[in-house]
Amino acid sequence: MGSGQVTSSEPFDFQGKHVTVAGLGVSGVPAAKVLHGLGAGVTVVNDGADERARAQAAELEALGITVRLGDGDTLPQGSELIVTAPGWKPDKPLFAAAEQAGVPVWGDVELAWRLRGPGAADWLAVTGTNGKTTTVQMLASILKAAGLRTAAVGNIGVSLLDAVLGEQRYDVLAVELSSYQLHWAPSLRAHSAAVLNLAPDHLDWHGSMEAYAADKGRIYEGNRVACVYNVADKATEDLVRAADVEEGCRAVGFTLGTPGPSQLGVVEGLLVDRAFVEDRHKNAQELAEVGDVNPPAPHNIANALAAAALARAYGVPARAVRDGLRAFTPDAHRIAHVADVDGVAYVDDSKATNTHAAEASLAAYEPIVWIAGGLAKGATFDELVARSAKRLRGAVLIGADRALIREALARHAPQVPVVDLDRTDTGAMRAAVQEAHSLAQAGDTVLLAPACASMDMFANYNKRGDAFADAVRELGSADG
Repeated sequence: MGSGQVTSSEPFDFQGKHVTVAGLGVSGVPAAKVLHGLGAGVTVVNDGADERARAQAAELEALGITVRLGDGDTLPQGSELIVTAPGWKPDKPLFAAAEQAGVPVWGDVELAWRLRGPGAADWLAVTGTNGKTTTVQMLASILKAAGLRTAAVGNIGVSLLDAVLGEQRYDVLAVELSSYQLHWAPSLRAHSAAVLNLAPDHLDWHGSMEAYAADKGRIYEGNRVACVYNVADKATEDLVRAADVEEGCRAVGFTLGTPGPSQLGVVEGLLVDRAFVEDRHKNAQELAEVGDVNPPAPHNIANALAAAALARAYGVPARAVRDGLRAFTPDAHRIAHVADVDGVAYVDDSKATNTHAAEASLAAYEPIVWIAGGLAKGATFDELVARSAKRLRGAVLIGADRALIREALARHAPQVPVVDLDRTDTGAMRAAVQEAHSLAQAGDTVLLAPACASMDMFANYNKRGDAFADAVRELGSADG
């Protein structure tokens, strides 16, 4: 790791400044209101001009904020700062114009970071391709168990601007950050941070895997106590080595194996800490049992270890790690056990919208009848299928890009029976569950881990998971 004292960002006086907010949406509207309240002259630009955008524009215009709908590419005259929605791609003409004019571009995270007052809460930050939300929620649960005032914020839960500017006072924040948000947060300096894993995702936005990884790695810049990385994913350790951190900040690994010094890991069914203990070369501190993690699937135990590492970096006692993990309940559609029917377990992991998440899910069960498919978003499936082939009893494929998975199965798992469902109507998931039921044997798991986005057939992954759960319950009542 590089080192060097990093001073916190300079305060920014918004009074009378001309600020352009790029994008309405979830982050743009509150950002515009906050900036207007701080005395800035605010212009909001937005690509779309649909009904929702017009309603949001009317709300902002009533406050005296200028809104330009249907033109998100032109830099407004006199702009001194752009605050962008995280999803806006870096290659937009607006940002090229800003660079040419020397106008800085911040995201909502950067804005929140700059607006923290004296004595503001520390940030414990988490990023990664998969597992961010669960890890941040586990971390918040552990911090609460230690008696700290905290919240899960950022990409989830409380908005960062509300957390920083609201009346509620926090000791420490558990902050989920996407690669988009990190791209636009140049001066963010967390107390400690974790990169959980790195796999190809959002490459259309970042332009390359290198650019994506570099944006994830920004989370380590200026860390004070610990940079937490995944021992099984060397790319995360490489990002730690490249980071410029404060003197004395440590690299702390997490592993599903036996931990070495400066690592957290698993020994004989226990989560143990060999990083934040006296004489870490000889000693280990028991934190919790594997059974305290819900559900105790391998990738979820990894999430728990990462959360524990960040909490321990903040000085949380071992007992609070155990109590916080026991109190944690995962969100719906994340390896959620729906029901057992005829001795077969039905598990909903609709949130597994990319191959990396699906592989983690498939690694948790055996034998599996796999329900997969949807929108591939440019993904390839050979590696996923090759690694998971031995676990598969059968596969039922749905959605627009199912042929890509079918071809990968033919190449790497030709012995696995495959049902290819060529339908996208509302009954398609029911048919998929029925097909899976006829392939499964007692002791198997029918696993919805699509490895694809849902929007070809469903409004979102929640609706897809709900359709699966409804079909399973219908199956159970028919068999009952």
